[in-house]
Amino acid sequence: MPGALVFVGFMGAGKSTAARAAADALGKPLVDIDAEIERTTGLSIPQLFERDGEAGFRELEERTVLEVLARAVDGAPVALGGGALGSERVRQALGRHTVCWLEIDEASAWRRAKRSDRPLARDKDAFSALYELRQPIYEAAADVFLPQGGRSFMTRIAARLLEAGGGRRLAFGRAGEAVYPVWFGPRVWPALDEADIVITDRNVGEVHGGRFEKVRRLTMEAGEAHKTLATAESLWTQLAEMGATRSNRIVAVGGGVVGDVAGFVAASYQRGIPVVQVPTTLVAQIDSAMGGKTGVDLPAAKNYVGAYHQPDAVHVLPSMLSTLPAAERAAGYAEVVKTGIIAGGPLWDRIRAGAVDDPDVVLGCARVKLDVVARDEKDGGPRQMLNLGHTVGHAIETVTHYARYRHGEAVGLGLLAVLRLSGQDALREEVRELLAAMDLPTTMDPSIDPDAVVAATKSDKKRLGADVPYVVVDGPGALRWGQAIGDAEVRAAVEELR
Repeated sequence: MPGALVFVGFMGAGKSTAARAAADALGKPLVDIDAEIERTTGLSIPQLFERDGEAGFRELEERTVLEVLARAVDGAPVALGGGALGSERVRQALGRHTVCWLEIDEASAWRRAKRSDRPLARDKDAFSALYELRQPIYEAAADVFLPQGGRSFMTRIAARLLEAGGGRRLAFGRAGEAVYPVWFGPRVWPALDEADIVITDRNVGEVHGGRFEKVRRLTMEAGEAHKTLATAESLWTQLAEMGATRSNRIVAVGGGVVGDVAGFVAASYQRGIPVVQVPTTLVAQIDSAMGGKTGVDLPAAKNYVGAYHQPDAVHVLPSMLSTLPAAERAAGYAEVVKTGIIAGGPLWDRIRAGAVDDPDVVLGCARVKLDVVARDEKDGGPRQMLNLGHTVGHAIETVTHYARYRHGEAVGLGLLAVLRLSGQDALREEVRELLAAMDLPTTMDPSIDPDAVVAATKSDKKRLGADVPYVVVDGPGALRWGQAIGDAEVRAAVEELR
C-alpha cells in the first residue's frame, strides 16, 4: 500500500495549511506533527522548548514522527515540523513515503516567522544560518517541489501528488492561470493514446521511435535551419490532412527546435490545441521545454514569429541525454552555466565544481526556470534574466545564418561578451575555463564582422524602444535586466571574442 504525503519545509512555509488543503481535496485524514505533540503533552511547542530545551524537544518530535510514519498509508497528508528532517532516523523512515517540499525564500520566511512565538525565530542571523543549513536537506529528501500558492493552488494539484514518489519527482510550472506538472525521473514517459500525435525530427525518431511507434507521428528535419514558417506550414497541412481537431494533443519529442516548432504549431492550429513536451536535449530539459515560449525564426532574426502556449505537461527523462552526440550534449552546458549564474548559491557552487548534467543539476536548473516564469510569464521583468548571454548569442546565430554555431555554443560566446560588459572579469575567466573544459568555443570565428553582430542585436525581440535591453551581472545570483549599453562597448566585447 502506498505511503503518506509528507509535507516538509522551513518555518513559515505553510506546511500545515498546504497539508490541510490536500487532505480536504483528497478526502484523507490529516496528521499535523506539531499539533499531535501539543495534544499528547498538553503543552505548546514554545513551552516544550522552555521545559526540555531543543534537544529534549527533538527527541520527542522524532519519536512522534516515527510512530506516525509507521502507520501512515494511502496518501494521507502528514505535516512535519521544520526541524524534523534533522533526524537521520526520520530521513530514513521517509523512504516509503512521498515527500512534498513546500519551498519559501528566506525573506518571506523571516517576515512570517518573526511575528510568531517560534523559539528559533528570535534572532535574524541565527534564523538565516538555520535556513541555509536546512535547504539542502529538504532538497535531497523531496519527491515533490511545491511553490507558494495558497489553498486554491493546492486543491488544483493535490491529486497529482499521489502519482509522485518511487523515483518520479515532480515540480510545477505556473504562468498566469496555467498550472502544469513537470515530471523528472527514469519512469516518466507519458502515457500515449490514439488522440496523441507525436511531432519529432528525423534524428530523434531514429533513436527513440520505438517509444511512440503505436501513435501517429509527424517528422520534421533536424536543426535550427528548419525552425521556419515553411516547416510549420508543412506540419499544419499534415495535421489537417489527418483530420486532427482540438480533441487531439501534440506530443513534442525532441530538443529545443522541435519543442519550439511543435509548440507553435499547437498554439496556432485551430487556434490552439494541447501540447506535451518530452525534451531530449540538455537545453530543452533545463530551459526551453518549460515556460510556454514557442516560435520559429525569420532570416532577419531568431524567434521572431511565435506565441506563448503553456504545455499541458513536461516529462524529463535523464536517460535521453545519454543518446546525444557529445557535441550536442556539450552545447547544452552553456545554458547550465548561464542558469547557475542566475541562481547563484548552491546550484552555482555545484556547477563551478564540475557538475555538468547529472539529474540533480538538470532538476535544479529547471526549477530556476520554473520559478522565474511563475513571477513573469511574458518577459515584462524578471524573466528577462533568462536571456543572459542571449542578446549577443542570438545575434551571432543570425549573422551566421544559424549554420556556424549550435545555439548553446553561441550562447556561451554571448555569455563571455556580457560578462565583460558587466565588468566581471574574474567571473568571465572562470566561465571561459568551464566552457573550454567542455570543448566549447571561447573565441569567435575571426571572419565574422563585429559590426554585423552589433547591428543584429538591434533586432532583439525584447527591444521596445531605441535601446536594446541587456542583462548584466553584478555577481552570481545578482543580475539586472533592461540595461542599455552603448554600441561601442558592445562592439569592443564582440571584437574581443575574435
